Amino acid sequence: MTLPGVDEYLNAPCPEVATKPATDKEFTYWSMWTAEEPQGKVLSKAIRCFQDKTGVKVNVQWLGRKLLTQNVAPALNTDTVPDLFDQDISQVKAAVVAAGGTQSVQDVLDYKVEGDKKVRDVVPAGFYDMPQNKLDDGSIFSVPYEVLGNAWWYNKDTFPDLKAPATMDDLFALFDKAKAEGMAAISQDGDINFYNAYFYTQIAARYLGPGGLAKTAEDKTGQAWKSDPGLLKAAEAVEKMAKGGYFIDGWDAAKFPQIQQRWADGEAAFLFVGSWGPSETREYLNKQGGDKGINYGSFQFPMPEGATHKIVEQLPIGFSVTKKAAHPEAAKAFIAYVLNKDILSGIPAVADNLTPRPDLAVPDSLKDIKASLEDPSAERAIFMDGLDGMAAGKWVDNVFYPLNNDLLKGNITAQQFIDGLAAKQAEFWKTTG
Repeated sequence: MTLPGVDEYLNAPCPEVATKPATDKEFTYWSMWTAEEPQGKVLSKAIRCFQDKTGVKVNVQWLGRKLLTQNVAPALNTDTVPDLFDQDISQVKAAVVAAGGTQSVQDVLDYKVEGDKKVRDVVPAGFYDMPQNKLDDGSIFSVPYEVLGNAWWYNKDTFPDLKAPATMDDLFALFDKAKAEGMAAISQDGDINFYNAYFYTQIAARYLGPGGLAKTAEDKTGQAWKSDPGLLKAAEAVEKMAKGGYFIDGWDAAKFPQIQQRWADGEAAFLFVGSWGPSETREYLNKQGGDKGINYGSFQFPMPEGATHKIVEQLPIGFSVTKKAAHPEAAKAFIAYVLNKDILSGIPAVADNLTPRPDLAVPDSLKDIKASLEDPSAERAIFMDGLDGMAAGKWVDNVFYPLNNDLLKGNITAQQFIDGLAAKQAEFWKTTG
C-alpha cells in the first residue's frame, strides 16, 4: 500500500455515499479542528463530497481543541446544540457524557461504508469496544476515525544501531549512553500536565493491566494506592528519571512546544509523546528552512521488572452525536461516510496520522506504532487508563497532576507520591462524592 500525495488526495473524485439520510436535509457539525489544519482539510473534503453526493447541507464550525469545554458543554442546557462533534473519547466522556449530553451511536456500526461493507467490517472492535467508550446501557458514544498512540521517539540517523529496550535497565542504559555522548537524554514539555503523566501511567499500567489505574483511582479510601507494590515500583522508576539528571535543562520552566523543538534540533536523544510527534516536529523544521529532517524511529516503554501486562496505549478520536440532536440521521450517515476508504486515506496522506482501518497505508514514521497497536500479544489500554475522564476531569486536576508533577521534578520521593495520592484521593472523594 502506498500513500497518495496531498494534492492527489484532495483533488481525487468523491466516492459514493453508501448510507444516505432518508429525511434529514441538513445537520450541524462542530469540529475540534481548524479548517487550515491537515485534519481540517481532510474533513472539509468529506463535507464537500457528502453534500455533493446527498444534497444534505453540512453547517460546520471549526472551533479548535477547546470546543468541548468552551462550546459543546455550555450549550447542553440550551436548544442550540450541534448534531455532531468530535474529540478523543476521554475528553468527550469527561465534558459531555458525564453531563448526559450524548446519545448512542451503536447503530452506526451497521451503517454501510462502501459497497456492502459496514462500519463494523472495516473498523476493528478494539478501537471502539472499550469500557471508556460506553454509556450506562453499554452502547458506544463515539465512532473513531483517527487513532493516536504513544512512543519514545529518536532520530535513526543519530542512533543507527539502536535496539528497542526490553527492560527498564535497558532504557536507562540508553539514557546514560546519550548523556555520555554529551546529549540530554529526554526532552519534555513540562508545562503540559498530561505529557508529564505519561511516564508514571505507562509504567504502572504494566503492573496493573488495562483498567487497573482507573479502579485504583475510584477507591474512596485512597488506600488502594498502597495495596499493589507495582504502583510504588512505577513511582520509583519515575523518581530515578527525575533525580538522574536525564531531562534537558529548562524542561520544567519552558512553554510548549519549546522543548519538543529542541529535541527536533538534536539537543536531546529521546522524546516521549503521542503519534502526532513527527507531524508537529516536521512542521517546525520545515518552517526553519534548509534541508534538515529527522529519520524517525520509535519504540514502546519496556516491561518493568515483575510486571505481567504487555500494554500498548491508544486514544481514539471520533464522532459523537448530542442527545438533543435535531438531525441525528444525517450526522450518523456522515460518520459512516468519513470512514470510506477513499475519504479516510486523507488522515495518513494529508495529516500524517493513523486511522482505525487496517487496510490503509501508513506513514513511514508511524509504522512502528501501527505495528504495536496491532500486536496480538499486547493488551490495549487508553492513554492514562482514562484517568483524565474521571469525575469530569476534576480527579486528575485536584489529586494526580500536582503530585505527579512534583515527582517528575524530583521534589518528592516515590513513597511521598504514593502517600500523597492516598491522602488526597480520600479527601477528594469525601468532598466530591
